[in-house]
Amino acid sequence: MSSDDSNNQPQASTSGSGYGEIRASIDVDALEKYLERTLKGVRLPLGVKQFKFGQSNPTYFLTDANNTRYVLRKKPSGALLSKTAHQVEREYTVLHALHQYNLRPTTSSNSRVPVPEPYLLCTDTSVIGTSFYVMQFLDGRIFEDARLLGLPSPKDREECWIAAIRALAALSSIDPADIGLGEYGPPGAYFPRQLRAFSKIAEVQGATRDIDTNEQVHQIPFYESMLRWFQTHLPDESRIGRRIVHGDYKLDNLVFHPTQNVVIGILDWELSTLGSPLADFANLTQPWSIKPEYLPTDGVFRQNVRAFKGLPTNIGTSEENCAPVQIDLLEKEYCRCMNLEYPLKDIVFVKSWMLFRTSIISQGIAARVARRQASSANAAQYSTSVDLFGDLARKVVVDSGEDVEGVNEGAKL
Repeated sequence: MSSDDSNNQPQASTSGSGYGEIRASIDVDALEKYLERTLKGVRLPLGVKQFKFGQSNPTYFLTDANNTRYVLRKKPSGALLSKTAHQVEREYTVLHALHQYNLRPTTSSNSRVPVPEPYLLCTDTSVIGTSFYVMQFLDGRIFEDARLLGLPSPKDREECWIAAIRALAALSSIDPADIGLGEYGPPGAYFPRQLRAFSKIAEVQGATRDIDTNEQVHQIPFYESMLRWFQTHLPDESRIGRRIVHGDYKLDNLVFHPTQNVVIGILDWELSTLGSPLADFANLTQPWSIKPEYLPTDGVFRQNVRAFKGLPTNIGTSEENCAPVQIDLLEKEYCRCMNLEYPLKDIVFVKSWMLFRTSIISQGIAARVARRQASSANAAQYSTSVDLFGDLARKVVVDSGEDVEGVNEGAKL
């Protein structure tokens, strides 16, 4: 999610403010008839808007005649490039399991995973053309800028980042089998599985051509050489074991309480599975993997991609060229909550892979733009991030002193 503020000043948006007119069409009449039968308490008619975020699965803001607000997530319309993407059924499954876990009398307040309550899942494609689910709307703050400069003090910024770490640790501490998710992900180690799955996705996406110009979609930089490095530096995942992995755990996928510095909801579970929770930690703390000089000097990425590596901690009230908190503090808190040794082992691999995976995901957005299936208002703009994140992934490895065999400036697949 990106800020739309014309002065490029970082703000915390309310969770119901980032919506507009419908971009991905939806049959509102059919939806109303279905929800009248299946959603307890709903009162027609519905007001329907579309959230500006949601580059993959179209997401809608519903308001009924009682002014009760809901969120609907659906698959994109049309033929899909990947059978493993856009699985809103899996999003509902994990949300339902976590919500039921939170309701247990034996689950302490510190152990609860903050998620919206899922109300219903519809797999009948005759209703609105695709599977969808409806969940609780959470009224709170979503921070679109990792610097959190809109908060009143450095203490608030630190507290929000610590809250994000603790919410993640609550998720990462659950035994999936204990909440009925023991089969939620394939067996075997997570990162080898990720390499296999995303390389296949990249190959399909890379062959996509624009339906009007016939131009091939943008290719991922350093593709072959980076895959070779990942395959020879796989982490030992047995130390933590299989846990629930959100898959896209980052600050703007969290809803914070309107006035308190605590997380009340984790959103966007499309990429969730079972595997190594270090993936989520690396994704959350990604800005500390990037040096400011690695970003373009201007444009959307300079505005929206944060780079905190090597920067001092923000000790003033509006220091823009500082980090909001020390990365050591976040890593130590995560290790404390997870009972892990500090510093985290294998974190260079994980940080690099998460950036490289972002390049592949960005290529997917580019492919959907080429096929006119993009569902984000900024899809065309963000599809150009393929080069940036592929290069950043390589720099994480090189900066750690590792040699990426065969990497050169012209290496692309």
